[in-house]
Amino acid sequence: MNLHLMPWVPPFLPPAPEVESVEPPSLDMSLSDMGTPQPKLQGQDPDPPNHPPCALLQKWQQQFFILYEHGLLHYTLDEMDPAMEHEVQRVRQAFLSGRSRPLRFRLQQLEALRRMVQEREKDILAAIGSDLCKSEFNAYSQEVIAVLGEIDFMLENLPEWITAKPVKKNLLTMLDEAYLQPQPLGVVLIIGAWNYPFVLTIQPLIGAIAAGNAVIIKPSELSENTATILAKLLPQYLDQDLYIVINGGVEETTELLKQRFDHILYTGNTTVGKIVMEAAAKHLTPVTLELGGKSPCYIDKDCDLDIVCRRITWGKYMNCGQTCIAPDYILCEASLQNQIVQKIKETVKEFYGENVKESPDYERIINHRHFKRILSLLEGQKIAFGGETDEATRYIAPTVLTDVDPKTKVMQEEIFGPVLPIVPVKNVDEAINFINEREKPLALYVFSHNHKLIKRMIDETSSGGVTGNDVIMHFMLNSFPFGGVGSSGMGAYHGKHTFDTFSHQRPCLLKGLKREGANKLRYPPNSQSKVYWGKFFLLKRFNKEKLGLLLLTFLGIVAAVLVKGWPVTPPQPSPGRTGQWDPREAWKDCTSHLAEAWIRLASVGSAQENELMPVAASATSLVVL
Repeated sequence: MNLHLMPWVPPFLPPAPEVESVEPPSLDMSLSDMGTPQPKLQGQDPDPPNHPPCALLQKWQQQFFILYEHGLLHYTLDEMDPAMEHEVQRVRQAFLSGRSRPLRFRLQQLEALRRMVQEREKDILAAIGSDLCKSEFNAYSQEVIAVLGEIDFMLENLPEWITAKPVKKNLLTMLDEAYLQPQPLGVVLIIGAWNYPFVLTIQPLIGAIAAGNAVIIKPSELSENTATILAKLLPQYLDQDLYIVINGGVEETTELLKQRFDHILYTGNTTVGKIVMEAAAKHLTPVTLELGGKSPCYIDKDCDLDIVCRRITWGKYMNCGQTCIAPDYILCEASLQNQIVQKIKETVKEFYGENVKESPDYERIINHRHFKRILSLLEGQKIAFGGETDEATRYIAPTVLTDVDPKTKVMQEEIFGPVLPIVPVKNVDEAINFINEREKPLALYVFSHNHKLIKRMIDETSSGGVTGNDVIMHFMLNSFPFGGVGSSGMGAYHGKHTFDTFSHQRPCLLKGLKREGANKLRYPPNSQSKVYWGKFFLLKRFNKEKLGLLLLTFLGIVAAVLVKGWPVTPPQPSPGRTGQWDPREAWKDCTSHLAEAWIRLASVGSAQENELMPVAASATSLVVL
């Protein structure tokens, strides 16, 4: 499988003893954690993942490495791991048993999941807090409450969603049964993220269960405490064959990507998203990629800066800036820069106190690699506020940069940390051009009292989502699909959209074995009259007035036939015709003229209907005669 493969032995793993020592080539690339770019390194990883050496390194010439959530994902050309393949097949067999399909079972599993969150809330909050230095209040408000809300929403609406939905029919199928039936896809793989390790893993799981699928959950090992608690709790509350957790690092995820799934949902960064998509392409597996990008925030001069900066400060520094839809940078006129800096400074003090480092509401960077990467973004920048750091605790203070050059490193990759650059622009036109010249972001934020300006920004730019006069809040509305566009992702989930993502809308048409006469239109041999009737049945749409006129014409035909009756002896040939009268040819002429008349009648406006009445009448007389 070709997935950006590079033969290379990472220096943090021991070389194979039987292999002649080879100097590893220079590594010059952006290594990526789930959801966040990594620094460019030369030759070694400064913060290697904590996992044992892989036995397959004894044949490292045959090994390959691709980018993944903790630096490098080990990929091999060897055959699939039998143990991993067995686990996936076990889940598939459970799905094929059919027990995940009934509505009652789905509701029971969702209720069990809700009970797990409620009964083991303390354990879940403690795990999240250990991974991200997050207070219980923040962990609950940012992750747990969203999960509970999603479960309640599913339980309330699922009985309606799983029912078959009738669809509009044409004349050819008007007597048949036509509907869409939501159908589970099968076995779904959910690869979670570390920045919100609970909600970003469990929310898609809720929709996958609601849709009737079996699910394999792969939490991020960077948030190892949350991954551990999920592996412990989920089997205690959910069906142990249909829903399993696979923890681990490089090898486990490598093997998972080799397996066949019916859908993969991945939350992380664009680089890894491409890798997941390429792995899925081997089996033509559809994917939902929740990625990231640099989400811009435009501040118009016509707005209340006190409110604007309070909302931006909340969204930017929540979770220490490690939020995929956090404002990545600000676009504003140069005259607003100093005011914005001052307002943000005052708001930071209001939110976190005099000593931000001691605030229980301010989190830490996930690991030392990310810490060093963010520090590298500050090099050569004008720090207007903040900038204090502590490597031992991975603390980076809320920081604002001013007069930022768009060509510098901080503007070339997603920051994913508590650093907020301000890029001066002359006006809204320049801001729109600035946004459109770059990759499509996951979110766009516009602040202005001018509603038309906000609408213009929406109409003339592209992003996964938009919030006007606030940040992040569109994520909270589960009637919205949450997802990216372009390099910020594909597909979406949340609420009904999660159910739809993990469902196949199966078209079902049920016909009877009677009324074969109408079907003769599609059987050979073909004729012009069949073409007329085909146009009539398939191409025309009627309003009520036209349909009523057509029915009136049809009733006239029936009445004429009943009153006059069919002739006992064949009529004489019409003037101009020679030869014996052929009833089949006469009937073809009748049907052809009648179809043409009806088609013309259905195609005109009401002003012409009176003119076509004689046409319909003549068609009727043809049938009668």
